[in-house]
Amino acid sequence: MNYTTLQLSEITGSELIGDGKLCVTGMAYDSRNIFSPLNTAFLAINTAKNSGEKYITSAIEKGISVVISQHRIESETDVTWIIVEDSLKFIQKLAKYHFAQFTLKTTIGITGSNGKTIVKEWLYQSLFDEFITVKSPKSFNSQLGLPLSLLKVSARDEIGIFEVGISKPSEMERLADIFKPQIGVLTHIGPAHESNFENQKQLIEEKIKLFSDSDVILFNGDNLLVHSLITERYSSKKLISYGFETHNDIFIKSSPKEGDLSIVYFGEEFNLPAQRRDEATLNNALCVIAVLKVLGFSTDIIREKINMLKPVEMRLESVKGLRNNLIINDYYNLDLDSLKIAFQFINEYNKPAKTLVLTDFVEGKETTLLYQTVSNLTNQQKFQHVFLIGDEITKYSELFEGDVAVFNNTTQLIESHYLDSVENELILLKGARKFEIEKVKDHLELQKHDTVLEVNLNAVLHNINVHKSLLKPKTKMMAMVKAYSYGLGGYEIAEFLQHHHIDYLGVAYADEGADLRKNGISVPIMVMNPEQHSYDSIIEHHLEPEIYSFRVLDLFNQQLIRKGADKDYPIHIKLETGMNRLGFREDEIDELAARLAKMDVKVASVFSHLSTADSEEEHNYTMHQIEKFQSISTRLAEKLKYEPIRHILNSSGIANYADYQFEMVRIGIGMVGITSNEQIKNQLRNVVSFKSVISQISEINAGDSVGYDRKYKATKRTRIATIPVGYADGVPRMIGNGIGHVSISGNLYPIVGNICMDMMMVEVGDSSAKEGDEVIIFNSKPSLAEFSDYCKTIPYEVLTSISRRVKRVYIKD
Repeated sequence: MNYTTLQLSEITGSELIGDGKLCVTGMAYDSRNIFSPLNTAFLAINTAKNSGEKYITSAIEKGISVVISQHRIESETDVTWIIVEDSLKFIQKLAKYHFAQFTLKTTIGITGSNGKTIVKEWLYQSLFDEFITVKSPKSFNSQLGLPLSLLKVSARDEIGIFEVGISKPSEMERLADIFKPQIGVLTHIGPAHESNFENQKQLIEEKIKLFSDSDVILFNGDNLLVHSLITERYSSKKLISYGFETHNDIFIKSSPKEGDLSIVYFGEEFNLPAQRRDEATLNNALCVIAVLKVLGFSTDIIREKINMLKPVEMRLESVKGLRNNLIINDYYNLDLDSLKIAFQFINEYNKPAKTLVLTDFVEGKETTLLYQTVSNLTNQQKFQHVFLIGDEITKYSELFEGDVAVFNNTTQLIESHYLDSVENELILLKGARKFEIEKVKDHLELQKHDTVLEVNLNAVLHNINVHKSLLKPKTKMMAMVKAYSYGLGGYEIAEFLQHHHIDYLGVAYADEGADLRKNGISVPIMVMNPEQHSYDSIIEHHLEPEIYSFRVLDLFNQQLIRKGADKDYPIHIKLETGMNRLGFREDEIDELAARLAKMDVKVASVFSHLSTADSEEEHNYTMHQIEKFQSISTRLAEKLKYEPIRHILNSSGIANYADYQFEMVRIGIGMVGITSNEQIKNQLRNVVSFKSVISQISEINAGDSVGYDRKYKATKRTRIATIPVGYADGVPRMIGNGIGHVSISGNLYPIVGNICMDMMMVEVGDSSAKEGDEVIIFNSKPSLAEFSDYCKTIPYEVLTSISRRVKRVYIKD
């Protein structure tokens, strides 16, 4: 897009206040992710839960000079305003106008529950070298994401591939109004968002509204309800079904377990190779084949294109590096969209010094213009070091600012030892696959252990938002990051939560809070167990202690006086309501209020803890605790003559007793995706994946034993896989000998013999498992809850028992 501010106001019927000649080529809707204010307008979007207008000041401070919002705010900076009735309708109206200015040869619209992004990316891989192709970045498909994607279309584009997603009824009408694809694709229909619809039938009916003006509709016909609804509604259109069942127009004839796949397309039979043979991958491949057939590609060309498809890794990883560096690993794909998203991502981290490793854009066209754009974007990030790799990008090295060095290949960069002098920096690795930038990550990362704990930060945020959806907009939330964030990691989780505006953090001990402060965490932090020897550290790092007894109150106040601390130092009063662990009792409230009145402290919050919020059988006891808390906290507030924040709900409390949220709630295990509430369980996402690899596979005969004490003896000839993870990593010995299972290629296999300190053995029998294969200790199969059952404990203990020697990898998908 490229419009003046006057054009934007005229196209959308909005009010312009300021300079009408300013050029706008991009939109930012999240002030945290503004990586380039040049020719960028900030779009303040108001929702039922939040107001984007709260972040206008932050956007202006980052250099934004054009703001689109429903209201104008006072600003000392010269800002041009576009005042709109509804920001979301503004961007949708603009996208509709913009898209209508161009006539593409083909437009493809992809909707469904699962597989949209994979199909889109595979279609792009198949088409970009044949046509100038524009696509949705990442998984931009929402009421906001689709319009932003459509604004990318230019006069040079020939094919457009866009995802379209909905989460509630009536949303598709708005999206179908601005985008009418010629080819409509419906991927797999699953449970995603199904809870927001009456039933699956309504979900499908809503999604297929996208195809009202399509010429061709492709859909997964294995779902008979999908088949019925589409053929009934769109009988006059060209319909193509795909799937495993033979009633489909395109299906797999041969067994997908071995050899080439035999594909049947409207009676034509041809063979295709397939490396991965899981159902989801094969369905996505069939969909791509069907689209390519519609576009007129021959079977031979399709075979070549399918054979060249690359896995789609839609994620960025962060890992700890040597010399206190932070490695941001995004070498899965490289185009302008993914580069912009990577630049947005690194702005979430508290590392002021940054280094970039960047390779050729192997899919680039109009090279000079491309690298001018790349260098402009890069220079705005103020990298200290820029390492360029490849034949093309190095020709434009003079366009890049900072300490720039050029290399022919990745090995040359590593052997130069330039990277070995980088300290205390964020290092972004961004490269096309063929350059094998992962070798740089291996060279730089701190831990080399094959066993990793992978933490999905997007899933953490998703789970927080699911719980927030049960709350009032103004209710605050405290995230518990004690015990190394439940084993997930210390400041890495806290930093992410701070970036996403969490109101409070909770830690167990002052050392945890001090470490967060040293790593740049500035949000309020409550210390749940303020030990006497830690008071100096608490005051020095402005942490906020839980006060649960008169002894603690008096000792902490004495230390405040000795240190000459600020007046109204924030503290948190714990009330005893039935947990019988810590807290002031009801008969101590009068004396507590009297003592507080004589001290230079401010009660930031009053709280208690529910002991049985996850148990339906203990509903009456939970209500007794809530009612007692309400009574005591109200009485204390009256005596204080001001109203502190009140909070009693933990994760289970939010899920089961949201009516009693008071002014704040606390979330802990709910962030990980664990809940006792069946209604929201399906909405939560897995956050943690504990995984390793097969080190070796041995064949043993009947009677041979495995492991210490010969606890397992084979009853027949079989194969044993050795996995480099043991009880020193957090896998307890008790789940050996057939109690626990791990997943390899989607199948469960029993752990046999005694688990060792650093290894365990798994019987894989005559399966196709091989050395180097990934092993899932827990994720979705087995799940964290199932693994906890193996261990006869709870997820909390499992997570906090995972050793620090296990490398934590943080991803955003």
